[in-house]
Amino acid sequence: MKDSLVIIPTYNERENIEAMVKKVLSLSHPFDLLIVDDGSPDGTADIVRALQQVYTGRLHLESRQGKLGLGTAYIHGFKYALKHGYEYIFEMDADFSHNPQDLVRLYEACAIEGYDVAIGSRYIQGVNVVNWPMSRVLMSYFASSYVRVVTGMPIADTTAGFKCYRRKVLETIQLNKIRFVGYAFQIEMKFLAYKYGFKIKEVPIIFTDRTKGVSKMSSGIFKEAVLGVLQMKVSSYFRHFDRY
Repeated sequence: MKDSLVIIPTYNERENIEAMVKKVLSLSHPFDLLIVDDGSPDGTADIVRALQQVYTGRLHLESRQGKLGLGTAYIHGFKYALKHGYEYIFEMDADFSHNPQDLVRLYEACAIEGYDVAIGSRYIQGVNVVNWPMSRVLMSYFASSYVRVVTGMPIADTTAGFKCYRRKVLETIQLNKIRFVGYAFQIEMKFLAYKYGFKIKEVPIIFTDRTKGVSKMSSGIFKEAVLGVLQMKVSSYFRHFDRY
Protein backbone atom coordinates (compact mmCIF):
# COMPACT_ATOMS: atom_id res chain seq x y z
CA MET A 1 0.00 0.00 0.00
CA LYS A 2 1.25 3.50 -0.84
CA ASP A 3 1.88 5.82 2.06
CA SER A 4 1.14 9.54 1.75
CA LEU A 5 -0.63 11.73 -0.82
CA VAL A 6 -0.92 15.51 -0.55
CA ILE A 7 -3.89 16.99 -2.44
CA ILE A 8 -3.73 20.62 -3.58
CA PRO A 9 -6.66 22.14 -5.51
CA THR A 10 -5.67 24.96 -7.85
CA TYR A 11 -7.28 27.74 -9.80
CA ASN A 12 -4.93 30.37 -11.25
CA GLU A 13 -1.94 29.52 -9.06
CA ARG A 14 0.74 30.01 -11.71
CA GLU A 15 2.79 32.22 -9.38
CA ASN A 16 2.95 29.64 -6.59
CA ILE A 17 2.63 26.16 -8.02
CA GLU A 18 6.19 25.40 -9.15
CA ALA A 19 7.74 26.47 -5.86
CA MET A 20 5.08 24.54 -3.93
CA VAL A 21 5.61 21.34 -5.91
CA LYS A 22 9.36 21.51 -5.44
CA LYS A 23 9.03 22.17 -1.72
CA VAL A 24 6.56 19.36 -0.99
CA LEU A 25 8.52 16.82 -3.01
CA SER A 26 11.81 17.74 -1.31
CA LEU A 27 10.61 17.07 2.25
CA SER A 28 12.23 14.39 4.40
CA HIS A 29 9.13 12.19 4.20
CA PRO A 30 8.45 10.87 0.66
CA PHE A 31 5.06 12.46 -0.02
CA ASP A 32 3.36 12.05 -3.37
CA LEU A 33 1.47 15.08 -4.66
CA LEU A 34 -1.82 15.40 -6.54
CA ILE A 35 -2.81 18.71 -8.12
CA VAL A 36 -6.53 19.02 -8.88
CA ASP A 37 -6.76 21.93 -11.31
CA ASP A 38 -10.09 23.47 -12.27
CA GLY A 39 -9.19 24.57 -15.78
CA SER A 40 -6.99 27.48 -14.71
CA PRO A 41 -6.78 29.93 -17.62
CA ASP A 42 -3.36 31.12 -16.42
CA GLY A 43 -1.65 27.84 -17.36
CA THR A 44 -1.22 26.35 -13.89
CA ALA A 45 -1.80 22.83 -15.23
CA ASP A 46 0.81 23.30 -17.97
CA ILE A 47 3.44 24.06 -15.34
CA VAL A 48 2.48 20.91 -13.45
CA ARG A 49 2.68 18.80 -16.61
CA ALA A 50 6.21 20.06 -17.25
CA LEU A 51 7.22 19.24 -13.66
CA GLN A 52 5.82 15.72 -14.02
CA GLN A 53 8.77 14.97 -16.29
CA VAL A 54 11.06 15.71 -13.33
CA TYR A 55 9.02 14.01 -10.61
CA THR A 56 7.94 10.89 -12.46
CA GLY A 57 5.55 8.74 -10.45
CA ARG A 58 5.29 11.21 -7.55
CA LEU A 59 3.55 14.23 -9.09
CA HIS A 60 0.03 13.65 -10.40
CA LEU A 61 -2.45 15.94 -12.13
CA GLU A 62 -6.21 15.77 -12.44
CA SER A 63 -7.60 18.49 -14.72
CA ARG A 64 -11.27 19.43 -14.49
CA GLN A 65 -13.32 21.60 -16.80
CA GLY A 66 -14.27 24.82 -15.07
CA LYS A 67 -14.25 26.14 -11.53
CA LEU A 68 -16.32 23.52 -9.69
CA GLY A 69 -15.59 24.42 -6.08
CA LEU A 70 -13.08 23.59 -3.36
CA GLY A 71 -15.12 20.78 -1.81
CA THR A 72 -15.65 18.91 -5.07
CA ALA A 73 -11.94 19.25 -5.85
CA TYR A 74 -10.99 17.63 -2.56
CA ILE A 75 -13.58 14.88 -2.94
CA HIS A 76 -12.19 14.18 -6.41
CA GLY A 77 -8.74 13.96 -4.81
CA PHE A 78 -9.94 11.77 -1.94
CA LYS A 79 -11.45 9.27 -4.36
CA TYR A 80 -8.21 9.27 -6.35
CA ALA A 81 -6.23 8.59 -3.15
CA LEU A 82 -8.48 5.72 -2.08
CA LYS A 83 -8.42 4.19 -5.55
CA HIS A 84 -4.63 4.28 -5.63
CA GLY A 85 -4.15 2.81 -2.17
CA TYR A 86 -2.77 5.69 -0.09
CA GLU A 87 -2.92 5.32 3.70
CA TYR A 88 -2.47 8.98 4.70
CA ILE A 89 -4.24 11.69 2.70
CA PHE A 90 -3.51 15.39 3.16
CA GLU A 91 -5.19 18.59 2.05
CA MET A 92 -3.51 21.97 1.84
CA ASP A 93 -3.51 25.26 -0.07
CA ALA A 94 -1.24 26.11 -2.98
CA ASP A 95 -0.37 29.63 -1.86
CA PHE A 96 2.08 28.91 1.01
CA SER A 97 -0.41 30.03 3.66
CA HIS A 98 0.19 26.49 4.91
CA ASN A 99 3.88 25.79 5.49
CA PRO A 100 4.80 22.55 3.65
CA GLN A 101 7.23 21.68 6.45
CA ASP A 102 4.23 21.14 8.73
CA LEU A 103 3.10 18.21 6.57
CA VAL A 104 5.66 16.08 8.40
CA ARG A 105 4.17 17.04 11.78
CA LEU A 106 0.66 16.16 10.60
CA TYR A 107 1.94 12.85 9.27
CA GLU A 108 3.62 12.01 12.57
CA ALA A 109 0.43 12.80 14.51
CA CYS A 110 -1.38 10.09 12.54
CA ALA A 111 1.33 7.58 11.64
CA ILE A 112 3.29 7.66 14.90
CA GLU A 113 0.91 9.00 17.56
CA GLY A 114 -2.06 7.04 16.24
CA TYR A 115 -4.61 9.77 15.53
CA ASP A 116 -7.12 9.39 12.71
CA VAL A 117 -7.29 13.06 11.75
CA ALA A 118 -4.60 15.72 12.30
CA ILE A 119 -5.56 19.37 11.87
CA GLY A 120 -3.08 22.17 11.29
CA SER A 121 -4.59 24.57 13.81
CA ARG A 122 -4.27 28.36 13.89
CA TYR A 123 -6.07 28.70 17.22
CA ILE A 124 -5.02 25.84 19.48
CA GLN A 125 -2.24 28.02 20.97
CA GLY A 126 -3.61 31.56 20.83
CA VAL A 127 -4.06 33.17 17.40
CA ASN A 128 -1.25 32.29 14.98
CA VAL A 129 -2.07 34.21 11.81
CA VAL A 130 0.35 36.42 9.88
CA ASN A 131 -0.49 39.21 7.38
CA TRP A 132 -4.26 39.15 7.81
CA PRO A 133 -6.09 42.40 8.63
CA MET A 134 -7.60 42.37 12.10
CA SER A 135 -11.12 42.28 10.65
CA ARG A 136 -10.42 38.98 8.91
CA VAL A 137 -8.68 37.49 11.94
CA LEU A 138 -11.71 38.32 14.08
CA MET A 139 -14.14 36.98 11.47
CA SER A 140 -12.26 33.69 11.22
CA TYR A 141 -11.78 33.30 14.96
CA PHE A 142 -15.40 34.00 15.88
CA ALA A 143 -16.68 31.90 12.97
CA SER A 144 -14.73 28.98 14.40
CA SER A 145 -16.16 29.69 17.85
CA TYR A 146 -19.69 29.81 16.39
CA VAL A 147 -19.19 26.44 14.71
CA ARG A 148 -17.85 24.95 17.93
CA VAL A 149 -20.91 26.11 19.90
CA VAL A 150 -23.43 24.88 17.32
CA THR A 151 -21.83 21.51 16.61
CA GLY A 152 -20.31 20.67 19.98
CA MET A 153 -16.99 19.75 18.35
CA PRO A 154 -14.06 20.09 20.79
CA ILE A 155 -11.93 21.64 18.03
CA ALA A 156 -10.39 25.12 18.27
CA ASP A 157 -9.90 25.67 14.53
CA THR A 158 -13.10 24.26 13.03
CA THR A 159 -12.60 25.93 9.63
CA ALA A 160 -8.97 24.86 9.07
CA GLY A 161 -8.06 23.59 5.61
CA PHE A 162 -4.72 21.95 6.41
CA LYS A 163 -5.29 18.34 7.45
CA CYS A 164 -4.24 14.70 7.35
CA TYR A 165 -6.73 11.82 7.24
CA ARG A 166 -6.13 8.13 7.65
CA ARG A 167 -7.77 6.33 4.74
CA LYS A 168 -10.28 4.62 7.06
CA VAL A 169 -11.79 8.04 7.83
CA LEU A 170 -12.44 8.77 4.16
CA GLU A 171 -13.70 5.22 3.61
CA THR A 172 -16.19 5.65 6.45
CA ILE A 173 -17.44 9.12 5.55
CA GLN A 174 -19.80 8.79 2.60
CA LEU A 175 -18.07 11.18 0.23
CA ASN A 176 -20.95 11.21 -2.26
CA LYS A 177 -23.19 12.65 0.45
CA ILE A 178 -20.97 15.63 1.30
CA ARG A 179 -23.23 18.63 0.80
CA PHE A 180 -21.01 21.69 0.80
CA VAL A 181 -18.53 22.88 -1.81
CA GLY A 182 -17.01 26.04 -0.29
CA TYR A 183 -15.87 27.13 3.15
CA ALA A 184 -18.44 24.88 4.86
CA PHE A 185 -16.85 21.79 3.29
CA GLN A 186 -13.98 21.98 5.78
CA ILE A 187 -16.43 22.14 8.67
CA GLU A 188 -18.56 19.27 7.37
CA MET A 189 -15.57 16.94 7.03
CA LYS A 190 -14.45 17.59 10.62
CA PHE A 191 -17.99 17.25 11.92
CA LEU A 192 -18.45 13.85 10.27
CA ALA A 193 -15.08 12.60 11.53
CA TYR A 194 -16.07 13.76 15.03
CA LYS A 195 -19.54 12.18 14.88
CA TYR A 196 -18.07 8.86 13.72
CA GLY A 197 -15.82 8.87 16.77
CA PHE A 198 -12.45 9.16 15.09
CA LYS A 199 -9.47 10.40 17.13
CA ILE A 200 -8.65 14.00 16.20
CA LYS A 201 -5.58 16.03 17.10
CA GLU A 202 -4.88 19.71 16.49
CA VAL A 203 -1.27 20.45 15.62
CA PRO A 204 -0.32 24.11 16.15
CA ILE A 205 0.80 25.92 13.00
CA ILE A 206 1.48 29.50 11.92
CA PHE A 207 -0.81 30.53 9.05
CA THR A 208 0.70 33.14 6.71
CA ASP A 209 -1.52 34.88 4.19
CA ARG A 210 -0.57 34.55 0.55
CA THR A 211 1.96 36.99 -0.92
CA LYS A 212 1.35 36.00 -4.57
CA GLY A 213 -1.85 35.42 -6.49
CA VAL A 214 -5.43 36.26 -5.51
CA SER A 215 -7.50 34.89 -2.63
CA LYS A 216 -10.60 32.86 -3.56
CA MET A 217 -12.52 33.84 -0.39
CA SER A 218 -15.87 35.60 -0.89
CA SER A 219 -18.88 36.69 1.17
CA GLY A 220 -20.95 33.94 -0.48
CA ILE A 221 -18.56 31.27 0.72
CA PHE A 222 -18.72 32.66 4.25
CA LYS A 223 -22.52 32.80 4.16
CA GLU A 224 -22.63 29.14 3.12
CA ALA A 225 -20.64 28.27 6.21
CA VAL A 226 -22.83 30.24 8.63
CA LEU A 227 -26.10 28.81 7.35
CA GLY A 228 -24.66 25.42 6.47
CA VAL A 229 -23.56 24.70 10.03
CA LEU A 230 -27.14 24.95 11.26
CA GLN A 231 -28.40 22.69 8.47
CA MET A 232 -25.62 20.21 9.15
CA LYS A 233 -26.38 20.04 12.87
CA VAL A 234 -30.11 19.52 12.32
CA SER A 235 -29.48 16.83 9.69
CA SER A 236 -27.21 14.95 12.08
CA TYR A 237 -30.18 14.19 14.34
CA PHE A 238 -31.62 12.01 11.57
CA ARG A 239 -28.42 10.18 10.62
CA HIS A 240 -26.73 7.17 12.16
CA PHE A 241 -22.98 7.31 12.72
CA ASP A 242 -22.09 3.65 13.02
CA ARG A 243 -18.64 2.66 11.75
CA TYR A 244 -19.28 -1.08 11.94
